[in-house]
Amino acid sequence: MKYYIKTFGCQMNISDSERISALLENIGYKPASKADKADLILINTCSVRRSAEDRAFGALKNCQKLKEKNPGLLVAVTGCFASKEPQRLKGKADIIFDITQLFTLPKIIKTHINKIKFNIQEDLYKNYDYLKISPNYSSHYRAYVPVMTGCNNFCSYCVVPYARGREYSRNSKDIVEEIKGLVDKGYKAITLVGQNVNSYLDKSLYGKSTDFPKLLKKVNDIPGDFWIWFITSHPKDMSDELLDTIAGSQKVCNYIHLPVQSGSNAILKSMNREYTREHYLNLIDKIKSKLEYASLSTDTIVGYPNETEKQFNQTVELYKQVKYDMAYIAQYSARPGTAASKLEDNVPCEEKKRRKNILTDILISTAIENNQQLLNKNINVLVEKYKTGTLIGKTMTFKTVTFPGKKNLVGSFAKVKILKAKDWGIEGKII
Repeated sequence: MKYYIKTFGCQMNISDSERISALLENIGYKPASKADKADLILINTCSVRRSAEDRAFGALKNCQKLKEKNPGLLVAVTGCFASKEPQRLKGKADIIFDITQLFTLPKIIKTHINKIKFNIQEDLYKNYDYLKISPNYSSHYRAYVPVMTGCNNFCSYCVVPYARGREYSRNSKDIVEEIKGLVDKGYKAITLVGQNVNSYLDKSLYGKSTDFPKLLKKVNDIPGDFWIWFITSHPKDMSDELLDTIAGSQKVCNYIHLPVQSGSNAILKSMNREYTREHYLNLIDKIKSKLEYASLSTDTIVGYPNETEKQFNQTVELYKQVKYDMAYIAQYSARPGTAASKLEDNVPCEEKKRRKNILTDILISTAIENNQQLLNKNINVLVEKYKTGTLIGKTMTFKTVTFPGKKNLVGSFAKVKILKAKDWGIEGKII
């Protein structure tokens, strides 16, 4: 029996798929190289934007075509879309389940395949916290480690609290032990993930609470040669203590992803973001003063309901002032069940595209300007890929670097002299 997993969405979904993979292999499945070679296809969905849902439906349509050739094929769906709106997926998949109920999957599969023989006890995952399942990591040098899941913020446009539920933080001891095991195996990049990592709070350890700055320090203190990234942060929870912890930690990278969403206070209020433009810019000033050579990225929504040209221009001015290295700019699309979906989606599609293009042009300009500051500098790079004589890697500030080199360097650190600055990356040579 073979399985194939198709993953959409964020790093949390990638991590979830690694746990699904481990569970399936524990019950006797083997990975398939392609979907048409599988007996079980599992689609891990996202519902943050309508385009993500469209891709999920497209994948399910392809699965139906494969079922015509292989009637015994099982199709399973999980992830945010499956959790939030399972009724929209009925009839399109054999199995639909909430990721938090992953431990029930073996028994569900068995109801469809009566002759399957498990290699483990059927009740092994009974009442189990799925985050305790040891992942089947897809990389030998980089790992995504969830520290919390869910969200309590209820931003008016966002489905995460409905799809993922309220915030839940993992035991800090489990997190540290997982990372120690990874470092012992030679992993070089650890990314702590959560819908809002800043609000991480573990109250289970010896009666003492561990917040995110304390957790970050525990991870930084693990012996070994590795880097630490984390995503995603909420501006209202980015504390001075956290910034001081990053500044004082040798392994924590100076890369901050800080979604702004809008530069207009009126739009931020309508979005229920719980901070102002002034608070955000003050936070950016703190980051730049405390963290040397910090790299900044953000998320932004253009064409939110009732966003005027003047309000959009406030976002334009914020982009020019912050000078981001990277931004993920989305055209607003209503998400069913959210507060914003009750508002009229009254910004025309062409206007949304125009606004996105304006911000993209500013981003390209500031990204090149920021990258030019690295010219002729010698920088440590984590080598991630090899492609026909060229190595591709990341700096501690999450910038992409390309340089000539050999394949055996993938998964290790290299010292690179920067020779050329581009918009979305830099080029150099090994020294």
